[in-house]
Amino acid sequence: MTIKIGIVGASFARAAYLPAFKHIEGVEVTSIASFNLENAKSCAEEFKVKNFYDNWEKMLDENSLDLVCIATPTDLHAPITLKALRSGAHVLCEKPTAMNAIEASEMLKVAEEYNRIHMIDHELRFNPNRKKIKEWISNGDLGTIQHINILNVSNGWLSPNSRPKDDWWSLKSRGGGRMGANGSHQVDLIRWWSGEIKSVFGQALTVVENRFDKKTNEAWKATADDLSHFSLELANGGLASIFLSGVASHALGNKTQIFGTEGTIILEDKTEEILFAKKGEEFEKYYFKDQNESLEGLNKGIWNISVVSLLKELVSAIKEKRSLDHGSTFKDGLKNQLVVDAVLESTIKRKWIDL
Repeated sequence: MTIKIGIVGASFARAAYLPAFKHIEGVEVTSIASFNLENAKSCAEEFKVKNFYDNWEKMLDENSLDLVCIATPTDLHAPITLKALRSGAHVLCEKPTAMNAIEASEMLKVAEEYNRIHMIDHELRFNPNRKKIKEWISNGDLGTIQHINILNVSNGWLSPNSRPKDDWWSLKSRGGGRMGANGSHQVDLIRWWSGEIKSVFGQALTVVENRFDKKTNEAWKATADDLSHFSLELANGGLASIFLSGVASHALGNKTQIFGTEGTIILEDKTEEILFAKKGEEFEKYYFKDQNESLEGLNKGIWNISVVSLLKELVSAIKEKRSLDHGSTFKDGLKNQLVVDAVLESTIKRKWIDL
C-alpha cells in the first residue's frame, strides 16, 4: 500500500516534510500547492513531486489523496482541513490549530464524523529528550509538579525592517504572533507532561508596531503579538509560567525548568542537554540523541529532525488503520487553542480566565 500525499505550503514542506518523507517507506508525495506558483514548482522539481499548484482547492479536487499536510498561515488551517477531511483524506495540520476554538472544534467534529486520523504538528513530543522528561514525570521521579518555567527569547522581530510588508506572522487577522508560533508548542508540552490546565492569566502585546518592508522600506503596521507572558494554573494545583519574546536584543533560545517535590529538571534548548537532580542530590547531565539526526538530507534543528518520527507514526497509523499511539490529535489541538484564546482574552480583560 502506497500512501498518496498532498502538501499545502511550500516553505515548511521544503524545510521539513519533504526531506523527512524521503526516509519513510510506502509513501508518495504526489502534489504540492503554494500561493506562489514558482515556489510550488521549484519545490516540486527539487523533490520530484508530479503536480504543483497555486490553488489548494484545485489540488484537492484533482487528486485522490490519503493524507494532506497543511503548513499555511493559520487563517487557512480550518478551511483546508475541512475540505481535505470531506474528500476522505487524513490530515496533519501545523500549529496553532486554528484562528480560535470555534474553528478547532469544527475541525475535530468533522475528523471524527469522517473517521479520519487527525494530527497537529507538535513534533517536540517526538524529541528524545522531551520524551525522557515525560517518562521521568510519569514514573514519579519528580514527585508532584509544582512549577514549570519556560523562557523563549529571540531577536527575529526586533528590528522594524526585519520582516517583509504584511508578513502573516505579524498579522493578528491571519493568526500570526509569538503565541501561535511558539506558545502553542509550550502549552502542548506542559499539558503532555503535567496534565490539563485549569485557568489562564496573561498578556500578548505588540511592541514593535510600526514596521518597514525589509526590501522597499515601505511602512506597514504589525498587529500580532511579538511579546507574550502568561501563567497557567494546572489542574494538579501547580503553576506554569511562559515568557515569549521575539524582540530581545539577544537570542537566548529556549530554557525549560520543571520543579517537583522530589526533583528538578532543566532543559537547555541550544545544547539540548538535560540537568536532572533528585531532592538532596547534585545535578547530573543527560543527552538523548535522536536516531534520525544522521539521516541524509535533513535540515538541522530539532523541528526538522523530530518531524521524521512524527510522520513515521502518522503513516503507520494510516496503513494499520488505527488511532495514533503517540502525538497530538485535534483533541489536543482544541485544548491548546482554548489556552491561546484565553491569553488573548485575558490581555483584554486583565483577569484570570477559567477554562
